[in-house]
Amino acid sequence: MAERKAIAAATRLRLFSDSAGHCQKPDCLDTLFPVELGGDKHIAEMAHVIPHGEAGPRHEDRPAGEFDADTFENLVLLCPTCHTKIDKDPESFPRHILLEWKQNHLANLAAKQGIRSYEDRAQARAAIAGIMAESKAIWDKFAPEHGSDFEYDPESESASAWTQRIRSVILPNHYRAQAIIKANLGLATDEERRAFAEYQEHVRALSERHVCGVAGRAIRFPRAMEGIFS
Repeated sequence: MAERKAIAAATRLRLFSDSAGHCQKPDCLDTLFPVELGGDKHIAEMAHVIPHGEAGPRHEDRPAGEFDADTFENLVLLCPTCHTKIDKDPESFPRHILLEWKQNHLANLAAKQGIRSYEDRAQARAAIAGIMAESKAIWDKFAPEHGSDFEYDPESESASAWTQRIRSVILPNHYRAQAIIKANLGLATDEERRAFAEYQEHVRALSERHVCGVAGRAIRFPRAMEGIFS
């Protein structure tokens, strides 16, 4: 059997981003960064909707001809328990069900977390302010000097503490903040929409480095986000 290629970093990043760090099975939605592991190690598994070969769960849905099983469209992000369930009982979890989970995931997660649309900016601000304040306080205390450049000794204790808090607190906060803002973009000004677009790129760059292990971009947090919906 030919050795499988590694799933592309861009695909892994997109999966984590779209999952917001939670299992995509709608009756689970558990965090993929459990507190039992300190919140800085993930347990996520990339599950194939259609398998690589001519056998395996849901193989009957494999299209004729060449097929890349490692594309974003053919993967869902699950906790280990749910991954085992869908592959051991593929008749109960057909292809269309898994794709529906993925399509509706953020709406399902928002409902579980109580995220909703608000009637005015003050309500939206109240929903977002505490999250943003917590992340800023952690950034101010633990981020290395000139933190956006990430030029520091990765073996130092301060770097370790910073990385742990990025994964366990800051990124989950960012994912939740993004969901709240998306649900209330109708209340945002044009300037706030532009700041939010920059903010999404900031979160994406953090995810690249701290979840997917991809070195590179360091995009600063847009200061205009601190006053969003004010």
